Amino acid sequence: MGRQRPETDALTESIDSGVAELVPEVGGRSSWTLRVNGTPQSHVDLDDPTYLEFEYVRRLGHVIDFIAPARVLHLGGGALTLARYVAATVPRSTQQVAEIDAGLIAFIRRELPPPPRVKITTGDARAVLARSRPGSFDLVVSDCFAGARTPAHLTSVEYVRQASAALAEDGVYAANIGDGNGLQFARSQCATVRAVFEHVCVLAEPGVFRGRRFGNFVILASHTGLPMQQLTRATASDPFPGRVEHGTGLTKFIGGAPVTTDETATLSPAPPSGLWGT
Repeated sequence: MGRQRPETDALTESIDSGVAELVPEVGGRSSWTLRVNGTPQSHVDLDDPTYLEFEYVRRLGHVIDFIAPARVLHLGGGALTLARYVAATVPRSTQQVAEIDAGLIAFIRRELPPPPRVKITTGDARAVLARSRPGSFDLVVSDCFAGARTPAHLTSVEYVRQASAALAEDGVYAANIGDGNGLQFARSQCATVRAVFEHVCVLAEPGVFRGRRFGNFVILASHTGLPMQQLTRATASDPFPGRVEHGTGLTKFIGGAPVTTDETATLSPAPPSGLWGT
């Protein structure tokens, strides 16, 4: 279970996409949850940036632990949870964060100053990828949401190819998406990533995999290989244990789902009312 937080003493700011809130944790002001238009986006513990509360962020943290990336591009900024984690665990790393909402960036800079060696820029994820020098990152993390949904143009095979071009030869691409009943979106996203990368896996809780409830899927990909044994063990030992599908298991999960292109791309499914703050 996550730590309990009060609704009082929240910091509220009007941003480009609506309203952002930083809600403090009980017992002090070192831990905060960022909400954008009511949807929880990030949790930050300033006293311990290695503490990752959200399960999907914890799974992304496993990737960072196993590959120790020296150069990281975060597409989607939030409250910079992962950037803070990388700064704490890979101190010599350099990082770039791309966030489309300039108002949100200003709010976070003022209230929760970023760690050193983190460059924050305003811009759309695809525009930032288009400007990136080929092979310039060891890890590209795509965690972009408009409210509780992933924008359509950040779900296509063309977008994944842009991310691939920005990666070093042995770099890793990581994407966080949400899906629920039927899982058609998640299946197509896995098919889309596998159309670009040879090595792909997807992580989620078992109930989410079975479509019993809406939740997060973390898709990981590389041209040279992924630390599958370590990922499987770490994911299974999480507070909310997860499962990793790859190889034939991933093929079975994808089924006949089509690859998503710019022409066929749609927003990710909306979570059920009341979930994720909707």
